[in-house]
Amino acid sequence: MNLSKKRRLQENLGSYMFLVPWLIGFFLLTLYPMGYSLYLSFTRFNIRTPPQWIGLNNYLVMFKGTETLSRDERFLNSMWVTFRFVFISVPVKLVFALVVAMLMNKKLRLIGLYRALYYIPTLLGGSVAIAVLWRRLFASDGLLNMILHTIFGLTNLPAWISNPTYALYTLILLAVWQFGSPMIIFLAGLQQIPREYYEASAVDGAGPIRQFFAITLPSLSPIIFFNFVMQMISAFQSFTQAFIVSGGSGGPLDSTMFYSLYLYIKGFGFSEMGYASAMAWVLLIIIAVLTAISFKSSGTLVSYGSGE
Repeated sequence: MNLSKKRRLQENLGSYMFLVPWLIGFFLLTLYPMGYSLYLSFTRFNIRTPPQWIGLNNYLVMFKGTETLSRDERFLNSMWVTFRFVFISVPVKLVFALVVAMLMNKKLRLIGLYRALYYIPTLLGGSVAIAVLWRRLFASDGLLNMILHTIFGLTNLPAWISNPTYALYTLILLAVWQFGSPMIIFLAGLQQIPREYYEASAVDGAGPIRQFFAITLPSLSPIIFFNFVMQMISAFQSFTQAFIVSGGSGGPLDSTMFYSLYLYIKGFGFSEMGYASAMAWVLLIIIAVLTAISFKSSGTLVSYGSGE
C-alpha cells in the first residue's frame, strides 16, 4: 500500500511542479498584497512614514466622521455617482447587446464580418485614445454639437462633457457602446436554443413577440444572469474613462467622480494609502454583497432547464 502511494506521488510530481509558479504568484502577488492592504486600512500611511495604527478611523470618516474629522462628503458622492453609473449603464448595455445579438443571429451574407465589427468597440473602448476621442466628441465644438447645429439648426448647445448635468451620461453612453463582450456571449446562447422550440410554437400560432418572452428569454436567463454579474463587477471598477475625460479631477463638480477614481486620488494624489486601502475593502464588500444578493434572487428568475 505504501509503495502504491509512493508510486502515485511520483507520477503526480510533474503536475505539482507545474502548479508551483501559480502558487508562488497567488501567495506573493495576490494573497499577501490583499492581507497587507487590509492591515493598511486600519492605519494612517502616507508612504513617507511607517503605518500608524488608528483602528476604524478610516471607515468612520467615510460614513459618519470622528471627533476630530468630519464625514468625507466626496466619498459619499463618489458612491452615489458610481451606483448611478452601474445601475443605468449595465441594464442598458445588456438590452442593447441582446438586441444586436439577435440581429447577428440571422443568416446573412458577411455575417462574420458584421459580428467582428460590432465587437471592435469592446476592444477599443477601454483605451486612453477612445476616452480622449470621446472628450472631443462631446466638447462644445465637438462633432455632436456640429451635427445638431447643422441638421436641426440648434444653437447655444452645452459642452456635454463639461456640464455637470450631462457629463455622467456621456460616460454611460461610452460604457453602453462597449457592448461587444456580452453580445458575443448572448449570441452563443442564442445559437444553443433548439430551432424545434420556435417551429413548434409557430405551429401553435405564437408570433415573434410571444416566442421572445416564452422561449428566448427563459432559455437565455442563465446567460443574462452571468452577463449581469460580470458587467456589474466591471462597472464598479470603471476608472480610465472618468480619469481621462475629467482630466483626473472627477469634474465638473465631481459629477464623474467614480469610486475607483476617488480611491486613486486619495492614494496617489494625497498619499493617503491607509484611507485608499479602506476604500478598496469597502468596494470589495459592496461588490460581494450585491453579487450575493444577485445569486440569492436568481433562484426565482433563472431557469437552467432542469427544474432548478
